[in-house]
Amino acid sequence: MNTSEIKQTEVLPTEKTPLEPGSQRSLSRWLLLAVGVAVLLLGIGIYSGIHTRTVAASKLTDQAERSSAIPVNVMYPKSTVAGDGIVLPGNTQPFIEAPIYARTNGYLKHWYVDIGAHVRQGELLAEIETPEIDQQLAQARADLKSSQANLQLARITAARWQNLLKTNSVSKQETDQAVSDLSAKEAAVDSSTANVHRLEQLQSFEKIYAPFDGIITARNTDIGALIDAGSSGTPKALFTLAAVNKLRVYVSVPEIYAATAQSGASTTLTFAEFPGQEFHGTIVRNADAIDLNSRTLNVEVDVNNADGHIKPGSYALVHLTVPANQRTQSESLTVPSNTLLFRSEGLRVAVVRDNRAQLKPVTIGRDFGDKVEIISGLQMGDSVILNPSDSLIDGTLVQVTNPRPDGGAKQ
Repeated sequence: MNTSEIKQTEVLPTEKTPLEPGSQRSLSRWLLLAVGVAVLLLGIGIYSGIHTRTVAASKLTDQAERSSAIPVNVMYPKSTVAGDGIVLPGNTQPFIEAPIYARTNGYLKHWYVDIGAHVRQGELLAEIETPEIDQQLAQARADLKSSQANLQLARITAARWQNLLKTNSVSKQETDQAVSDLSAKEAAVDSSTANVHRLEQLQSFEKIYAPFDGIITARNTDIGALIDAGSSGTPKALFTLAAVNKLRVYVSVPEIYAATAQSGASTTLTFAEFPGQEFHGTIVRNADAIDLNSRTLNVEVDVNNADGHIKPGSYALVHLTVPANQRTQSESLTVPSNTLLFRSEGLRVAVVRDNRAQLKPVTIGRDFGDKVEIISGLQMGDSVILNPSDSLIDGTLVQVTNPRPDGGAKQ
């Protein structure tokens, strides 16, 4: 090859090789695939962000609801079979109880009994020193002697004038004056005698005696204390005496069981301080009228307490027998008394449904004091709120803090 040919070959421009149709389609697919991947990645990012925000908002809402839920304790109604008796609370009182007051003024000279002392009727409890009464009595006795002397002179004078009148030695007027003076002197003697007796009676009150057999439950005075019988204000009791050989127990019987309060019926009493022991009493009387406020009948039960085992003022549970025509053997539910809500629309009980409070109307039967019988309105598995707030309403979010006794899940 010569040189000219070589140069001509070098200067010729290089021509581009055109792409084939198959290569163009492949490039378009790759571009579309890249765009789709980018769009997919963008969508995943947007979805992830929205989902994260939604989950966070849901968790925040749940946490806010849980924090606003009212914590409550619940109980579950118990199934009982009504028996033939009811148990009611009662208060024991002495059969006789009296505050012992002074009837005369003075100073306490001495006291002979203290609290807890058993005394007999007529036993000396205390002595009061009454110097003023003693001086008044001495003066009254002197006045009586003077009146008696004047009476003696008037009696002699009247007798003389009456004898002289028989001989017309004196006038009728003078004789009548002498007789009238005698009557006045007799009245003066009677007055002086009554005054002496009054002061002697007051003086006898210097000694204070027990009016009946019993126990001294209070002593409110001491030696040297000023004793005021009430002449300058309200008197103060020196002692309190209670007869405890027999006790009175007052029971408020619901109106529905008023028929159980039959006079002469026997009852059984139990006391918390004597577990396992029973005491027997007798219904002696009742008020024979239903109290309008409590709808109960006041009943008195007398209990023999000769050994002094029961203390006055003790809290007792009185077991009363229900007449046969009032008994029921059907199964019923009982709940504590502190689960009841007294609303204007009627009696309600708050139960838990799906973590929310629901107020259910109920009808109660027997009242056992610390618990009541539910005739209608509740079921066995209901979660009943204990001590519900008066402001509790339907739909209030609550959180049960105590588990079910059978280990089940909370409501």
